[in-house]
Amino acid sequence: VSRSQGGCCERWRLLVRARGDVTSRRGRPGGGSMALSVPVNGLKEGDKEPLIELFVKAGSDGESIGNCPFSQRLFMILWLKGVVFSVTTVDLKRKPADLQNLAPGTHPPFITYNGEVKTDVNKIEEFLEDVLCPPQYLKLSPKHPESNTAGMDIFAKFSAFIKNSRPEANEALERSLLKTLQKLDEYLNTPLPDEIDENSMEDIIVSTRKFLDGNEMTLADCNLLPKLHIVKVVAKKYRNFNIPKEMTGIWRYLTNAYSRDEFTNTCPGDKEIEIAYSDVAKRLTN
Repeated sequence: VSRSQGGCCERWRLLVRARGDVTSRRGRPGGGSMALSVPVNGLKEGDKEPLIELFVKAGSDGESIGNCPFSQRLFMILWLKGVVFSVTTVDLKRKPADLQNLAPGTHPPFITYNGEVKTDVNKIEEFLEDVLCPPQYLKLSPKHPESNTAGMDIFAKFSAFIKNSRPEANEALERSLLKTLQKLDEYLNTPLPDEIDENSMEDIIVSTRKFLDGNEMTLADCNLLPKLHIVKVVAKKYRNFNIPKEMTGIWRYLTNAYSRDEFTNTCPGDKEIEIAYSDVAKRLTN
């Protein structure tokens, strides 16, 4: 598989495999496998790729990618890094013995790196940024510290909104969610320092960047985008709530994310997200 990027053609590859009660994305029972796209980095001949396997939560069918923003976060990081890795979806209802032996008491996501199991998502992110570093791999840390915290309150406000069953509390919880979304929208529409040319006669009033920290995805996007997409899907399904179209920064952000393989091919389907929240989202009852 190949694609053109930045005026050059890059070859992409990814190994996704099935094993026992754990199967690949869109995998088939009995050990089906498939190819997805991950960029091959600029390793010199003779350099050795690390052996990396990512274990993520399976969907309701036990095979496809399930609803888990932490799983997608790590999936996106590895994809963006340009390292070759394998992905295994784990059916939590069946709890395969080989996975229990590999990481006892641990639920996905986790990784194995050259055979060593790593289970803490935040520490995995730090580890991958440290060991998969330039010049062989892309640096994904944001340049602007504010990008790391942009939108950080949204998921908590969304959870309170969607789990509430009291009609009299709904309006206040919706306003609270809207307030955090507005704050993110303002950040996305505020030009970053490197968007402003001090020598230009024109003032840039609204940012045109694609993502939180610029025109390329960073670790901050890997953390926020999976959660923001869940908010969009679940709030619409169970509260008939839409992110306001006036929030042009957020919609520009989501539109750009939906155009990238790194997001769309690591994301569960909308129906899978809705199923995951069918017992979490509370009906508004008097």
